[in-house]
Amino acid sequence: MNPTRRLLTAALAAGMVFSAGVCGAQTYPTRPITVIIPFAGGSASDVVSRIMFQKMSEQMGQPIIIDNRPGAGGNNGSAEAARAAPDGYTLLGGGSGPVAANKTLYRQLPYDPEKDLEIISPFAGFTIVVVATKHLPVTTLKDLIAYAKANPGKLNYGSVGNGSSQHLAGEYFQQVTGVKLTHVPYRNIAQYGPDLIAGTVELGFQWYPNVSGALQAKGANALGVAGDKRLAILPDTPTTTEAGVPEYKYSGWFALMVPKGTPADIKERLNKELTTALQNPDVIEKFAQQGAEPMGIPLAEAKTFLTKEVKIHEDIITTANIPKL
Repeated sequence: MNPTRRLLTAALAAGMVFSAGVCGAQTYPTRPITVIIPFAGGSASDVVSRIMFQKMSEQMGQPIIIDNRPGAGGNNGSAEAARAAPDGYTLLGGGSGPVAANKTLYRQLPYDPEKDLEIISPFAGFTIVVVATKHLPVTTLKDLIAYAKANPGKLNYGSVGNGSSQHLAGEYFQQVTGVKLTHVPYRNIAQYGPDLIAGTVELGFQWYPNVSGALQAKGANALGVAGDKRLAILPDTPTTTEAGVPEYKYSGWFALMVPKGTPADIKERLNKELTTALQNPDVIEKFAQQGAEPMGIPLAEAKTFLTKEVKIHEDIITTANIPKL
């Protein structure tokens, strides 16, 4: 082959490779996508995930299948997602527990959230709601703090497990206010609501869906919302700032993540579709009904967000001297 023809052939081959790449970026996805949720079906994170992924599925023209893989504080499902092929067809709904807190809480994780996974964006924030059983003689956050200080170690609070947002929210509350509480981890959070109503467990630093039943049944009081603004679902519950404890702010979150090595164009597409879904009025309304807030951010900011959250949780866990699991 003469030099001119050889150069022409190489140029055509390069053009074909480039076209294939562009075509791939434009056509993704071409088949159903699976999202691993490392928590049980019906949990708060599962509910908001289904709301958003249903909208993303409609936008992208392909089914998005939710695969619940609970266990080990979210570690089992997160590890499975980290081992998946980085092709955009197996994603992870990563919670603040398994991808931020657990890096400090566990001696050995079967995955590294910052090395084996990449974050596309957080998509749902769950501001902590401080609740107290009706059997406790408190109606405000200031009442609770005074009562807890007068009864050190006698009050308990429930959570979905060690290292969960609810557990660490309670630990952080103790650090901020100087009270002493006892943590009660639940294997089945469904039992927490009835126990809160009965007064078996007196307190909670919870995501709204976990206490909605108790609040609606008038078996518990919402004393404060640990965020910058009130929740639409609890319009009469003051923020912690309004309640006189401005230093106490805490939220859990859920994020879309992918295995390390997922192509940049697919990550950008997922971030774009996530952002669009979160702007949909129906999604916003359904999130509000769950006490959740949309919180999408640009892909370029996502890694910094995760690094910051890992450090925040490390500080809380270390200060509280929570034993490693």
